[in-house]
Amino acid sequence: MTDGPWHRRHCVVLDVAIAVLFALADTAATMLGASWWPARPGPLAWAVLGVQAAACLSLAARRRAPLTVIGVLGAFTLAVTLLIHPVGAITPEHSANVWAPYSTALAAYGPVLHRQDRRTAYVALGVFSFVVARPWQPSVPVMTVGLLRTAVGPLLALYFEARRRLVLALTERAERAERERHLLAEQARTEERARLAGEMHDVVTHRVSLMVLQAGALRMTAADDATRQAAEQLRAAGCQALDELRDLVGILRTAPGGDESPSVSGFAALVEESTAVGTPAELVEQGDRTLASPVVGRTAYRVVREALTNVRKHAPGARVTVRVEYGEAWLLLTVRNAPPPARAAGAPVGGGLSGTGSGLGIANLRQRIELVHGTLRAGSTPDGGFCVEAGLPAYVPTAEPVVGR
Repeated sequence: MTDGPWHRRHCVVLDVAIAVLFALADTAATMLGASWWPARPGPLAWAVLGVQAAACLSLAARRRAPLTVIGVLGAFTLAVTLLIHPVGAITPEHSANVWAPYSTALAAYGPVLHRQDRRTAYVALGVFSFVVARPWQPSVPVMTVGLLRTAVGPLLALYFEARRRLVLALTERAERAERERHLLAEQARTEERARLAGEMHDVVTHRVSLMVLQAGALRMTAADDATRQAAEQLRAAGCQALDELRDLVGILRTAPGGDESPSVSGFAALVEESTAVGTPAELVEQGDRTLASPVVGRTAYRVVREALTNVRKHAPGARVTVRVEYGEAWLLLTVRNAPPPARAAGAPVGGGLSGTGSGLGIANLRQRIELVHGTLRAGSTPDGGFCVEAGLPAYVPTAEPVVGR
């Protein structure tokens, strides 16, 4: 066990050290006349002093066997009391002292704090207090000091136990309030997302649809090829804008936890789709897919999809290699295409993310990657192809409900 404070990780060592300290302190206090020590100690007194030290060392087991420690110290105190009176084998120098060692104060602390059965603990403490106070030899100072010595420990134990329960209750209360605050904030965000999605659908989609219809009509009625080609490009751009707008509206209407758009598991499908339409593609993956968080996976999927789309558009037939490296800190993504087999006159060099296409383009895709604190590099290769390199952090946290600890 390596977690937690030092005194919890080494409780046995701490208990042994405390037991040794109390044994030495009680031995010194007894010999100085603070307890039952006689004026002229004989062999019996020295033997009882050794037994007292052994009884005090039983404090090392006060966490695991608190009642046993109470029993050992109570039996020793009772034996010393009987040896003094009525046996008369020991004659204390100060007859008004409490015969119990100071270790009894710490021993009385244990049963209340470290034992589940409180009723048995209270009965044992009652008997223990009776032995220490020795009421059969009435003495107000002795009874007062004895009761205080056996009562302070349990009172402190009850205080610390009540404080611990109060802290736990306040912690649970704070966590519950935090969860409720998050739920309210999440509900407000969901309502705002739905409102934005509705306004975007009502306003922007209507205008873009009109633009697409007008471009289609212009393509059908234009007299020259240049105008028809420009109208077709405008219509295609509008259609793709509608698709992306529809995707964006869907994201706005969906809670973050419910986003089920393709992730890194969809790379193989993109490669197969590209190969099926005449652009041979190869997927090379290194590392563990699970290292990429869902947000990063969806961003990487969109990069690959956009890159393959532009290769098909601007370098048809070119061979493409998609390389993905999954690391603990970063996801490295490379989409590289060779020059097209037969480039048409006037066609742009390479594929990749041509800035003149109707897709996201380099600038917009870079903005999407920067949202997750990633990097993007795109440009032509020496052999006439095109290369897109993206570096994405492996983990990007998302807003999730706070759960209890």
